[in-house]
Amino acid sequence: MARANEEGLTVSKPWGDSKTFDFVVGRPGHFVSVQVKSTAVFMHSGYPVAVRHGNERYARGSFDFLAGYVVPEDAWYIIPAAKFAGIARLTLCSTSDEARYEEYREAWHLLREAVGARSVVVEPVVAQKDSKPSSEALAPGPKPADRFPTNAYERVQAAMDFCRKQLQGTGGAHEKEDEEEEQET
Repeated sequence: MARANEEGLTVSKPWGDSKTFDFVVGRPGHFVSVQVKSTAVFMHSGYPVAVRHGNERYARGSFDFLAGYVVPEDAWYIIPAAKFAGIARLTLCSTSDEARYEEYREAWHLLREAVGARSVVVEPVVAQKDSKPSSEALAPGPKPADRFPTNAYERVQAAMDFCRKQLQGTGGAHEKEDEEEEQET
């Protein structure tokens, strides 16, 4: 969801966990369903992704797109369901003859096109040496680089920073309560 949002897409999660898709992307009247799968194990010629629900293959029309994430490569594949209909396993990040899906690597434009969304380009703010900060850089609120990490490492770092701030805020409140209880006794 976070990565699709970084790509300028509106993402919603359906209520419950019994749907054949994980998310919908788009806006009223222009939604597409997305099944998300991930893989981290390299086998033979690439990273296999099982396109099944339990031991059953998905029926045709169960979702519109597969968003396959290859964790070690920090690579997303946005593949239209029609491109692998009836296939129970895809091989991603492959350089062999099985490399049938490389054209879909980071193909976020396919989701934007399917829902009629405009393309959004987010460029990180980079301070140059010996330059004065612009008024935009001094403006209150999050800067684009703070809102949109550009890679997996930055996303994990941003999540860790968020958690650290939350714990520090919560920890301080609990410490204050503990001090008040100690003073009362």
